[in-house]
Amino acid sequence: MEPGLHYSFARDLFDAVPEAGEDIGTRPDSETPIAFIALLQRSKTPEEAVAFTSYVLPKRKAVWWGHQCLTSLDHLLAAQDRTMLQLAEDWVREPEEPLRYRAMNEAMACRDTTPGVWIALAAGWSGGSLSPPDLPRVPPPAALTPRAINTGIMGVLARVDTKHRGTTLKGFVDMGVSLANR
Repeated sequence: MEPGLHYSFARDLFDAVPEAGEDIGTRPDSETPIAFIALLQRSKTPEEAVAFTSYVLPKRKAVWWGHQCLTSLDHLLAAQDRTMLQLAEDWVREPEEPLRYRAMNEAMACRDTTPGVWIALAAGWSGGSLSPPDLPRVPPPAALTPRAINTGIMGVLARVDTKHRGTTLKGFVDMGVSLANR
């Protein structure tokens, strides 16, 4: 198994989280996750490498990756994005329930769903319960966090000038692979 990943083969992810197949049209054969990411990067739809990386990284690493992708384009972020990214960072640094709930609740209260809001939601949906602590536990579906991360990253990528989008996308995926190898 590759360091930092839950799956030995890319296809194991699709077996474990069937919703990934709704978000990623390309199917792996016997590739490792890192080899499959490289294959997706070279495909006609390299954006699928972002979606797959969102799923294959452990949730805390995935939230950090989304945070890092967005903060690398700080000049394209609004104040709300920065506030939400700080909430996600707080949870990554100290993955305690009060910080997870804070990220989720403050993100849910935002009027506009910007890229930073999606990353804060990813942190909030990473585990625990979707319901308040005083109500019965409602575990989040496995696909919520990766879908939120993918949406946040693709949302900020859409703000990048088209002539730089491919390079930026590659940089994002390379950053995810680097995290996977830790």
